[in-house]
Amino acid sequence: MKKLSHILAFIAISCLAGEISAQQGNFVFGLEGWTGYASNGTIPFWLRSNKFGSIPLDGASFSLIGFARKDYDQGKEKYFDWGASLEGRGNLGHGSNLTLIEGYGKVRLGIFELRAGRSKKITGLCDTTLTSGSWAISGTSLGIPEVELSVRDFWTLPWFGELIAFKGNFSHGWIGEMPMEREYTSSDTVVLNTYIHQKSLYIRFGKPEWKIKFLGGFNHQTLWGNEQKYYNDDFNLSPFQTYLYVLTGKKYNNGVIREVRLGDHVGSIDIGLEYQFNNLRILLYRQNFYDAGALARLANIQDGLNGISFENENTAGKKVFLKKLNLEFLYSKNQAGEPWSPQTGSPYESYYNHSQYINGWSYKEVGIGSSLIGTRDYIRKELPNDPKDYFINNRVIALHIGLEGSLKNINYLLKATWSSNYGTYRTTDEDQSTGIPDPGSYGLFGEQRQLSTFFQLSRNITNNAGIGLIGAADFGELYYNSAGLFLTFSYSFGE
Repeated sequence: MKKLSHILAFIAISCLAGEISAQQGNFVFGLEGWTGYASNGTIPFWLRSNKFGSIPLDGASFSLIGFARKDYDQGKEKYFDWGASLEGRGNLGHGSNLTLIEGYGKVRLGIFELRAGRSKKITGLCDTTLTSGSWAISGTSLGIPEVELSVRDFWTLPWFGELIAFKGNFSHGWIGEMPMEREYTSSDTVVLNTYIHQKSLYIRFGKPEWKIKFLGGFNHQTLWGNEQKYYNDDFNLSPFQTYLYVLTGKKYNNGVIREVRLGDHVGSIDIGLEYQFNNLRILLYRQNFYDAGALARLANIQDGLNGISFENENTAGKKVFLKKLNLEFLYSKNQAGEPWSPQTGSPYESYYNHSQYINGWSYKEVGIGSSLIGTRDYIRKELPNDPKDYFINNRVIALHIGLEGSLKNINYLLKATWSSNYGTYRTTDEDQSTGIPDPGSYGLFGEQRQLSTFFQLSRNITNNAGIGLIGAADFGELYYNSAGLFLTFSYSFGE
């Protein structure tokens, strides 16, 4: 009876509250409610991807999302300022859970920001609102607790006539326990505490008044921190020396342990071009992937995320408009494993998988990078896979479109992604230069075609109240066919 009363209370709140916000200065408080249904025992792709771990339950479910934030003063630029955020989601349905989506504090001192805690993070050059997913950190998994020092916005260097600007970050985070396969000494599995190192640097070339600007930079991420326990007495570096190897990506060789990079290294080298028309901003970008060193020899240069984004900056007073359009093409089939790929001296790059970290490039068993690179959790169970691969589909060709705008009083956001999926090199009989013994011994993945769609509609019904509809569906051979539809309600007050 007590449980039933809690359920009824939850339903009442989700139907009546939706989103309650009160804003005083830079303080914002809110409560958002969802109620709806996801079919076939699974959440469609676009209801779980790029959501920072904030997803509903399958079947009939009800959700409440509460948040409280204090941001920097938008009225004037202060040399010193501070902010904080707290956001959590509670789901109730066939089961229940409570998730901390965000919880951090930050301070700003001039151009520098120091942030500590869990935050929503996307790393890489792309359209962050409509992208299919950035390669390094897409925002699909929960944010990793970290301490980060950054220059978050492009800062113009004063010594070159405002020609060059830069931004970047440097952070240390805590992954927690991760399972590791210790084939180095014996075929056993150990569970060890793991850290994450992350850094980036991006340059913008072009004066503020120029219509055209060039962008470029890199990001570098590494899972590490358990080398002494993993290698035992054969490892002779101090913690500080180990960190230097992690920082630089330098290979370690002591005569016993030969030519290995310490940790799991993932990143991208990005280039872009920005063009500003009178009321239209165009962004062209490409993310080039690196893992085991193939990119240094251009062995996997065929792979990458390519995108173009159009943003309409003349929407004031218009009832019908397209605010933003994003088109992307993802290709990840090469991996320096094609017969014509240059030899690198390292194994092919089985993206996001790792020979030591059993779950590869993941946090709490959810992929950190592009969600188009799939783990075994959501892919059809009948599709073949090698037990050594946690990401069982990392050879992908995908086309993606995203739109955002308004139709009279209705705001809309639409996404659609079509993909051809080829498993991994371990589940193909294609010609390759990977050195995999007996490829396809666990079965042939073949080509699996997939279409995933998403829409979000919202409108205000009074000055203070609003209503919304969110839906997504999967059709194809990679994921189980499913659909989800959720109704949202909102009420806001205060300025």
